[in-house]
Amino acid sequence: MPPSYEELLAMLVELRERVERLEAENAELRRRLGLNSSNSSKPPSSDGLARPRPQPGESKSSGRRRGKQPGSPGSTLDLVADPDQVVQHRPVQCANPACGAGLDGCREYGRQRRQVVELPEPRPVVTEHQLIALQCACCGQVTEPKAPDGVSGRVQYGTDVKAGVVYARAAQFLPYGRVAALMGDLLGVRVSTGFVYQVVAEAARRLGPFTTHMAALLHVQDVLHADEPPARVAGGFKYVHVACTPSLTLFHVGGRSAADVDAGGVLPGFTGTLVRDGYAAYRHLTDAGHAWCGAHLIRDLRGVHDSDPAGQGWAEVMAGTLLMAKQMTEHAVAAGRDALTEAEVSHIRACYAGAVAYGRECNPPNRDGEVPRAGKLVERFATHRDMILRFTVDLAVPFTNNQAERDLRPVKLQQKISATWRTLQGLANFAALRSYLSTAAKHGMDALDVLKQLFTTGPWLPQTATSS
Repeated sequence: MPPSYEELLAMLVELRERVERLEAENAELRRRLGLNSSNSSKPPSSDGLARPRPQPGESKSSGRRRGKQPGSPGSTLDLVADPDQVVQHRPVQCANPACGAGLDGCREYGRQRRQVVELPEPRPVVTEHQLIALQCACCGQVTEPKAPDGVSGRVQYGTDVKAGVVYARAAQFLPYGRVAALMGDLLGVRVSTGFVYQVVAEAARRLGPFTTHMAALLHVQDVLHADEPPARVAGGFKYVHVACTPSLTLFHVGGRSAADVDAGGVLPGFTGTLVRDGYAAYRHLTDAGHAWCGAHLIRDLRGVHDSDPAGQGWAEVMAGTLLMAKQMTEHAVAAGRDALTEAEVSHIRACYAGAVAYGRECNPPNRDGEVPRAGKLVERFATHRDMILRFTVDLAVPFTNNQAERDLRPVKLQQKISATWRTLQGLANFAALRSYLSTAAKHGMDALDVLKQLFTTGPWLPQTATSS
């Protein structure tokens, strides 16, 4: 029997629902295929050879040629006043073919100085400490001298060797085995991989006072940056948390829960402004003001717009609003102003509200009352307006969280070189040492100098949050 009208109608409804579901799945797959580091939170390393080209209007030529610009100061080697070795080159015979006389004892006419800088021969310097015991001629008491600080073994490596090992590992990101090879080949100091690991671990243990001091300094800052990228450890993942400013850096390792966020000792009770992404684990920090990173939001908007340019025009409008606000705050800071005018803030908020309304119009709920993915992004902008626009009412708050991402870049660089950390303790040691070296660099301190100090008198401690 042929199907009835009701059966045909039911089949049609079922086919329509299936088509809608398949279209939605197809759109989602196309969206995922179009994700890259410019329109999502994916790292640039995941782009591979198919790196996204700059969009029209994003990258404009400055009109300058490549390389050193005309008029910019150059850098060259300067002659040293006291070279280690001087080799004099004198002609022995007159260059005149008609003369050819010997030049011994002739008057000097001119002299050119040309210097060649070379690496020293890879030969370590060995200092022997002889502890000479003396017997008193009166009472016969034998008195032995006290060994210098740090000289505890019969034969040991000194402070400069230890500082060089930690520098190669934590500042140049070399694996332990390559650090040992470098020390032997370039400096003539034959150390084992185990020695390298022990020295790095010792340096990290010595940084306890530095970590405590840094947590106290960061806790009282007006503006902090925070982030927590993943790191591969022993076949799994942990997260490296950072709290930083332009002059201070502190890392700690853990998971991604609220307790892990608090474990660094900086954020519990923090009352300044926290610049961050949208991760929910920061929401419990109710004493702080929160500012959402504008760069993350622009990438999210671009991801929505790229997948459906015709249907998601609101994303372009919202991105334009954020970039307009960013430009207005930059001009205000450059002019020495403390805040935007009420008219400027009102204009930004009106444009923002218009973009939200446009987004809701582009993404109405379906028959079940559910909004699409793009609609959820619209509601995020509607719900978190004050956090997203905080940089417009407080000019000390930057538009992006780039400070945290710059400070975290060495973690990704080390992972790119070594692929993973074998132990959680190894990652924790690396995080502690990067905190120390990053903060020292922000204050203009030499990395080797602060590492030598770490192994002698103790860690260098910044006294204020302002770089010197």
